Amino acid sequence: MEKLNAESLRKIDEIVAKHAGRLGPIKLMLHDVQHELGYVPFEAMEKIANASKASVAEVYGVVTFYSQFTTEPKGKHIINVCMGTACYVKGAQNLVNDVISMTGATVNGTSTDGLFSLDATRCLGACGLAPVVIIDGKVYGNADSSKIISEIIQSILDSERKPAGA
Repeated sequence: MEKLNAESLRKIDEIVAKHAGRLGPIKLMLHDVQHELGYVPFEAMEKIANASKASVAEVYGVVTFYSQFTTEPKGKHIINVCMGTACYVKGAQNLVNDVISMTGATVNGTSTDGLFSLDATRCLGACGLAPVVIIDGKVYGNADSSKIISEIIQSILDSERKPAGA
């Protein structure tokens, strides 16, 4: 397990202090840590458990129960492909395969260059738009009927690989 840097530890301490003494602070603290760091490291779970007088196991249980929390750092760009029934039937697996091919990210993993994370998610609640892909928080429906996903990923790749000052 890698150690967090001083800045990350300071942010965690600020978040814990902000919520100390409030009712039900665990999920609030976890949301704030996830937002600040992009994931919830074990050190944060320990600090949250201590501040909320809960066990680390309880905090870990919350982290692993809710899909919005992750214990691993994510890539700079996050791609979610819905694998719910409607999306799957309309070609979501092909989308996943295309994203893997373009980004090098594995399913529920991150590309080696740290640019992309690919999450195969359960139903996103937009079945009428199936198949659905979310890239950096923006929803794209009917993703099989156009090349928009490929174009967006290519655009990200082009901008990330552009030399500084160009």
